[in-house]
Amino acid sequence: MEEGEDDSLSPNAASKISNLRLPATCDPPSDSNPPKQAVWIIFGATGHLGRSLVRAATGHGDNVTSVGWTAEHNMEEMRSWQENNSIGMLCDIRVRETVDAVIKKSIEHWGKIDIIANCTGYGTQLSNSVTIGVIGACEDQDDHELRSQFETNFMGTLNILQLSLPHFRSQNHGRYLIFSSTSGALGTPGLGPFCSTKYAVEGLIESMLYEIDVYNIKATLVEPGHMRLDEPDSKSFGIKKYSAFKVKMASEPYRGANAPAGHARRMVQWLNDRQPVSTVKSAEVIWQLAHCSYPPLRLLLGSYAVESIRDRLRSIVEEVRDIMPIPKRLMMNRGLETPLLSNDSTG
Repeated sequence: MEEGEDDSLSPNAASKISNLRLPATCDPPSDSNPPKQAVWIIFGATGHLGRSLVRAATGHGDNVTSVGWTAEHNMEEMRSWQENNSIGMLCDIRVRETVDAVIKKSIEHWGKIDIIANCTGYGTQLSNSVTIGVIGACEDQDDHELRSQFETNFMGTLNILQLSLPHFRSQNHGRYLIFSSTSGALGTPGLGPFCSTKYAVEGLIESMLYEIDVYNIKATLVEPGHMRLDEPDSKSFGIKKYSAFKVKMASEPYRGANAPAGHARRMVQWLNDRQPVSTVKSAEVIWQLAHCSYPPLRLLLGSYAVESIRDRLRSIVEEVRDIMPIPKRLMMNRGLETPLLSNDSTG
């Protein structure tokens, strides 16, 4: 899903790329397996990936409620971005009443909801753009920044889940697409609190899936890596091409040119507007994900996401292998040993 030679791509063109298909094990839509028309709610629909997802879903004939943020947009703007088979709404996912109103109005308008995508992120107004997180050492981030990231990224997600699950249970099906991050799988210096919100979301979704599987409700964590809006007309919508972060002034202990706490800042500055992953291609794959019969727990977008998370998992496996003799020696009742421990030959 990396960008090719072209800098822009229409959603219709992305849908025709033959090798841009989920594996057959997911049972994705195809000519021999046509999808049924679905109804979406897309929270964060005015962001760089949310916008592409709206256009991908409506381009395939689905119906969409596009939800913007009350502090950033107004209904006139939402109507100007509206696609043929979509309606625009506003809410603040931190405020349960506004989320509940979106869900109820969507059901009233469309008659049902099949898919809910949460593309929102922590919002702080900064130079006419909205940040998705704060870059700075853990020690340097203040109480407001810490709480705002958790209230949006975690509590906002929980609000959406708790308020929509009764509807999904009543119809005995539903699909969640929860946008996490590679930061939900590995810690990044300079992004500690942001990473912790994503770790929390991933733990929430993994736990919840056991509880809701009996109701035929499924969820996937979408983990993007360095994405950039590449629609040919993105400038006309006034949508920033890539995600922005608020950069905190480093305190003296973390101010060195090579200080680990500055890693995230240096990475963002180096990338600038060269984020390598296409949102248009990604949106096409996410639309397939929403319609496949056997969705994966995680969908990684871009080679950076794959490589960094794979390296993290290798590190964990190596640590477990190295420490294996100690957990075995801690067992008081050998009859309770797991197969992993009992099969280990280390004394």
